[in-house]
Order: sequence, then C-alpha cells, then structure tokens
Amino acid sequence: MLFNSFAFAVFLPTVFILYWFVFKKKLVFQNILLLAASYFFYGWWDWRFLSLLFISSLVDYIIGLRLVAIEESKKKNLMLGISLLFNLGFLGIFKYYNFFADSLILLLSSLNIPLDFSTLNIILPVGISFYTFQNLSYTIDIHNGKFKPTKDVFAFFAFASFFPQLVAGPIERASALLPQFCRDRSFDYEKARDGLQQILWGFVKKIFVADVLAPQVNEIFKNFNKLDGSTLLLGAIFFSFQIYCDFSGYSDIAIGTAKLFGFDLMTNFKAPYFSKSVSEFWRRWHISLSTWFRDYLFIPLGGSRESKIKTIRNIIITFVVSGLWHGANWTFVIWGFINGLYMVPAIIFIKRHEIQQEEKVKKLNPVFGNLLQIITTYSLITLTWIFFRSEDILDALKYLSRMFSRSIFVNPGSQYLIYFVPILLVLILEAISKDDFFPWRKMNSLPKTIRWILYLLFALLVIGAYQEENTFIYFQF
Repeated sequence: MLFNSFAFAVFLPTVFILYWFVFKKKLVFQNILLLAASYFFYGWWDWRFLSLLFISSLVDYIIGLRLVAIEESKKKNLMLGISLLFNLGFLGIFKYYNFFADSLILLLSSLNIPLDFSTLNIILPVGISFYTFQNLSYTIDIHNGKFKPTKDVFAFFAFASFFPQLVAGPIERASALLPQFCRDRSFDYEKARDGLQQILWGFVKKIFVADVLAPQVNEIFKNFNKLDGSTLLLGAIFFSFQIYCDFSGYSDIAIGTAKLFGFDLMTNFKAPYFSKSVSEFWRRWHISLSTWFRDYLFIPLGGSRESKIKTIRNIIITFVVSGLWHGANWTFVIWGFINGLYMVPAIIFIKRHEIQQEEKVKKLNPVFGNLLQIITTYSLITLTWIFFRSEDILDALKYLSRMFSRSIFVNPGSQYLIYFVPILLVLILEAISKDDFFPWRKMNSLPKTIRWILYLLFALLVIGAYQEENTFIYFQF
C-alpha cells in the first residue's frame, strides 16, 4: 500500500480510531491490532510475500530466545550464523541471484568458457532489504550482549512488521523501537500534532517536489544522447532533488505516522544538501542505514582503530556493500565505490585537512566560505547520482562525457526554470529550520491563524500537484 494512495487515506484513520478508541485499554490488543494492520498494509501489495515476512520474524524471535539460553560461545555463534544465513540467504536469492548469475556468465564467456546457467524470473519483495536488516540488528545485538530478547511474541512481530517504516525505513534498532511496543502508550496531543505536520511536510516533498521533477528526469535520462550538456546538468540536479525529496518525504510520512500511534522513530535525514563535506553528508543522509553499516560492518572490520590503509580498506568495503544493498546492478557498486573514494583524502590528511579547511573559511568571508564548501560537496554527490540513476555503467559514462562537453554552455531553455520553484521551496524551508531539520516546528511559534493558512497552502500544493499513485524510489531496494 502506498502512502500517497486513496487506500492509505482510508486505512490510516481506520486503524487510528480502532487503536485509540477501541483497544486503548490493553497493550496486547493494541499490539495485535498493529500487527494485523501491518500485515494488511504489506499484503495489499502482494499477499504471497507475507509468508516471507512471517518466517523471517519467527526465525529471529526463536533465535533471540535461544541466544540467551545458551552459555557456550560456539553454540551462540552457531545460532547467530543461522540467523545471518537465513536472512541474508533470502535476500540473496530474491535480490541478487540473477545479478551474480549473469555476472558469472559474462565473466566466463569473456574467458571463452561456456556456461549454461539459468536465471530465474524472481519478483523482488518490497522492503526486503529494510526488514531483513532491522531483524538482523535484533539477533546481532542479543549475541553481543547489548540487548535482551523479548518473550512477548505479539510485541516482537509488531516491531518486525511495523507498517509506517516496514518497506522503506527508517531501519530501526531493536533497542530503540522494540521497548516501545512493550510499554503502555497514551495519546499525546502534541506528539500527534507534530506527526500530522511531519506527514504533510513529507507529502509536500514527495508530491510537490519529487513527483513534479520525475517526468523531466525520466525524459532527460532516457534521451541523454540527443541533449546538450547543459540540459544533462539540469537532469542531474533535478534527480538529486527528486531522490532526496522522494526518500526523505517517505521518511517524514513514516515518522509522522508512527507519532500518531505514540511511537518515536529515528530521524533519517538532516538537511544533507547543506553538508560542507562528503563525510558530513553521510552523517545526514539515510542515517538509519549509514549507522547500521557503521555499527555492523565498518566497526567489526576494524573501523578506524588500526592503520590508515586498513581504515581506507574498511571504508571502501562498507560503501561498496552499501551500494550493492541498493540494487543488483554494477551502477550501484560503482556509486558506492566512488563515495568511498571521496572519503579517502579525509582519512589520509584528517588533521591537516581539518586545519586547512578552517583556515580557508577564516580567510574568506565566513558565509561565502561555507557556501563554497556546500556547493563543492553537493556537486561531488550529484555526480555520483548519475551512476545511481543510469541503466548501466556505459550509459553513466556517456552521460558524463556528454554533460562535460562544450554544449554544457548552451542555453537549455527557459522551460526548465519553473522546476526550480519546488526545489527552492525545500531549500529555503530547510535553511530556515537550520539544525531542527523539521521546518514546521519553527512555524509553531507563529500565530494560530497564520499557521492554519500555511497548512492550507501546503495542502493545496499537494492536491494541485497530485496526479497519480507514484511509487517511492526506495521501494525497489
């Protein structure tokens, strides 16, 4: 079920009313309702994959209990290995089987080694990467002694399938979200109001920005061989804001929806395009995934505790795996690899780099210096988005080559100017909100009449821009 669908417009208030007015007196009934609602929400897309979600949850629930019942470390490691094998095995079959099969065939054929290897017609279950990683955090943290499992089966299953963030995050840690299912919840008007505001802001970003930019992005990337470099540059800029507003819009709707039911989800985006370095960007973009890879891959590999060479190795591996997590295509691997390379100078010259950056900003006008750093970081990140959006690596290289040709100085035409209006709206509101990362909170200090006028204005923007139930980009991951 899509957030931007009529079905969800009926589903959400129905569940809300049942949750607070029918089942409010018993926690277990509220959790059962959320569990049923979450399975209905997920099954709306394809009910057949509910079995996959159920089995994944059941395996990790049982293994979680077994991990604390076992004292011998070898047996604990075996239990964790079963969880990893089971979850990553499902993910590998459904998401990566054809990718690795095709890559192996291509490699062997280039060496004149024939291989008759069949691929499968596999449908990728929506959200499998998200709920797989969330469930894995549960068993890994229990194994490492950082979290104790719950015996409350309804609380755990509701946590593993919580519909607001089930299919596209944020990827929650069990230590942060699961305890919220195990304690009584009472209606909080301020939290609910905050949630509704965040839902509206999410819809503005998704429908008024991402969905408006999408047709232009699709047209430009589809016909890049025929267009001038200046138009291709606009295509890259438009896509950078499309993917940001599409994904962060989903996160805002998910976080806001969770607040309506008394839950707090982690912030997933913190105005990433105002970052002054690539490392800062990755502390602000898809935070739930970035921190997951930091804690469960980068640090176990050794993190930055050893030599700089090993730190660079760990960074590159983490970003490459992160790229592969996004999709079964070499474009995502290259995207991750380039972002990893961006981090290398900061590792090699970490102290010197920080000092030099501070000195540069001091010599320049502080505002101009910060703006220069922001523009540089944004430009570097936007170049990588071209690989992320392209069908294959060759297309990405052709796109870049054509974009950086002499035709980049050609006037692309005034018809594209109108598409900067939604982009500027997001940038201005995020600039106003500064480190709060949620513009509406600044508006709460305004007089009530002005606030409601703004709510109405943004609601009209969403309604006016709405055309159809466009899926979210990160559903494919």
